[in-house]
Formats: sequence, C-alpha cells, structure tokens
Amino acid sequence: MQQDIQTDMIDPVRACAMQAALGQKPSISADTVLPPFFHQLYFWTTEPPQGLGRDGHPKRGGLIPDMGLPRRMWAGGRLSFHTPLVAGERAERRSVCESTARKTGRSGPLGFVTLRHEISQRGRLCLTEWQDLVYREDPTGPAPTPPKARTDETETQQVAFDTTLLFRYSALTFNGHRIHYDLDYARDVEGYAGLVVHGPLLAQLLMLFAEAQMGPLARFSFRASSPLMHFETATLCRNGSDLWVRGPDGRLCMQAEAHPRSE
Repeated sequence: MQQDIQTDMIDPVRACAMQAALGQKPSISADTVLPPFFHQLYFWTTEPPQGLGRDGHPKRGGLIPDMGLPRRMWAGGRLSFHTPLVAGERAERRSVCESTARKTGRSGPLGFVTLRHEISQRGRLCLTEWQDLVYREDPTGPAPTPPKARTDETETQQVAFDTTLLFRYSALTFNGHRIHYDLDYARDVEGYAGLVVHGPLLAQLLMLFAEAQMGPLARFSFRASSPLMHFETATLCRNGSDLWVRGPDGRLCMQAEAHPRSE
C-alpha cells in the first residue's frame, strides 16, 4: 500500500489567520491546543502549474488513483481525536488510500476514494481522519432534487459567506479548486449557480459549533448532501449528537454526528 508522509510546523500564525477569517479573535500561540479540524491548514500538497488538472487540483495519480472522471468533490469524512495537537511544534501526517470503488448513480458513473490520514506529534497519535472523495462526469441535465433538512433543532447559528471568506479559506488550506473562486468555471463548466462553499469549511463550522455546545470532541463524522453557494445564508443546527447545515430554502447541505470526550 502506497504511503505518503509529510511533516509540517504547526504555525500559530496560520491558525490565528484562520480564526480571523472565521470572525474570531486571534488567540492561538505556541503550546496552545489547536481547535478541531484546524490541521487542514497544514500538510499542503504543493504542485507546480503543470502538475494541476483543469479544476486547479493536483492531477490524479499516485496516492489518489485516476478514476477517469473529471469532477471532484469532498463528500464527507470521519475523525477520531485521540490527543490534542498543539501549535508551535512539528507534526507528521501519514496518508494511505484505504479504498476505491466505482458505481452508477442517478447522475451517471461515480468514483469513490477514501483516504486515511494519521497525524502524530511528540511521538503520539493525535488524530485519525478518513476523507471520502467522489468523482463524477460533467453535468448534462438538471441536478437531482436535494433532500429536505430536519426542523427539530434545539440550537441554531446563522452563518453567511462571501467571496472574501472563500478566497481566504482556499488560500489558508492551499486549495486550488476553481469552483471556490472562479465563477465562470464554477457556472459554465461544473454547472453551479455560483461559487461553492467548501465542504470542509461547513464541516469546520459545525465542529466549532458542536464543541461550543458539547465540549472537546472525541469523534466527528460528516456527509455533504447538496452544495451551498457563496451568496446564501445557512443555518447550523443541532439536536443532541446530530448536527446539520440547512440552506435558505430548507434543503439539507450537510449532516454530521459529534461525540464529546466526556461520553
């Protein structure tokens, strides 16, 4: 099994920049515990222009096999938080491609890839992450009708997006996917109504929302259901361990499940 190993300094300045982008007061310094999912700011995959595909992502091959399909989406993921990552020290990420599969859905052929990342610091495993990617054909007709979101939430938080936030998140995570900043590409090539809010950005907001309500997390899983556009306001919802993102028209954009360490 092919393995990719990267090391990176968990720079507190980068983490503070993320806090600022999310509208929080920057507070992270050396030896500060990193908020959940902030490891997305590190372990960049850096490729020169000739190593990128049409969508701005690195070309497939190597750790992520070429599924023969042009459109890529981060469909969901699972995380187990073992011990906190701290800022100001180096960390190591070991990544493997755990599984691949091809299926046929309502919109045509689909390719599924699951990556497993293990991040360690100070010789201890800090977190394990499974990242689910889906690949599909270019759109040829109307998108499937998205499911409706639940309305039995007990806590909510309104969240709004704009092109500046999407740009800053792309820059901080070194995500070159053009659906997040190139409106002509997002609309004319991939068939979206606007710029697409990053799936991991929605997951990040849900994790921070869950932690504020439940305390430090032990496990978190999420799955995207329909894309959210940059001009839309969404609602973060929670009922017990269930969380979800509801679009302004009531559609389900993402669902998640969180479990605190206290359980």
